[in-house]
Amino acid sequence: MTLDRHSRTLVAMFMLAGASLAHTGCKPDAAVRQAEVIGRGTRDPGPVPATEASNASPDAPVQTQASGGVTGTILFHGKVPTATIDTSMDPACSLGSASSRLPVEQFAVKNGRLANVFLYVKSGPPEAMQGGAVPAQPVVLDQKGCQYMPHVVGVMQGGVVEFRNSDPTMHNVHTMPTDVGNDTIDISEGPRGKPQTKQFRKPELMIPVRCNNHPWMNAFINVSATSFFAVSDADGHFDLRGLPPGDYVLGAVHEKMGEKTMKVTVPSRVIARADFSFAM
Repeated sequence: MTLDRHSRTLVAMFMLAGASLAHTGCKPDAAVRQAEVIGRGTRDPGPVPATEASNASPDAPVQTQASGGVTGTILFHGKVPTATIDTSMDPACSLGSASSRLPVEQFAVKNGRLANVFLYVKSGPPEAMQGGAVPAQPVVLDQKGCQYMPHVVGVMQGGVVEFRNSDPTMHNVHTMPTDVGNDTIDISEGPRGKPQTKQFRKPELMIPVRCNNHPWMNAFINVSATSFFAVSDADGHFDLRGLPPGDYVLGAVHEKMGEKTMKVTVPSRVIARADFSFAM
């Protein structure tokens, strides 16, 4: 088909305009990249690194292009309680160890930072509160050296916890839920025996886990309504990634000092900051 001069001019102008729009549409939004204070923390100007999304496990929350997150530290103020646990009633508990005494686990503080705090989304945008897919892999709670490891775990509602016994002695797993919906567990596990799994059906915080054979052994299971939860590590650090943009209320729960909450705004493709403080 032959075009006259006027038609050829209009086609050329249209193609030039389309190329210009495609080029400007790839530029990052300046408002998203600007850092600002949010409550008690700051908003990180950087996007979620692409490498983190590519390395995510198949069971991780789906991160859209607009997903953001929250990162923070749990701070501890005051004198750290010190005590030890005597495990000498069962010689198998101290095999391979120079001492039969263990440090208490309730206050795991290092350089003013607190471990074993459970972080979860208390409220947020509807798309964040829908739950998401339950991970196929179980959460592992092991028994080593007559201690539960980890001391605090989180599992999504409908998810499974696998109880292991890596010790050369008999153990018992006894959970004591307070809400109707999660069954009480009271099972024995032989020395280095076969692991046993149990499902947790209802959201609940800090479900105590005890061993009837060793009264000092304790741990806590937290059941989250969503896939967005974490436990602060040995440096008091936590990360919640893949959060849809919006306003959130986060909960931070410690077994002895209770729960603290904080409002946090998560912009699109931004990691917000939220630092919690506990004091004795």
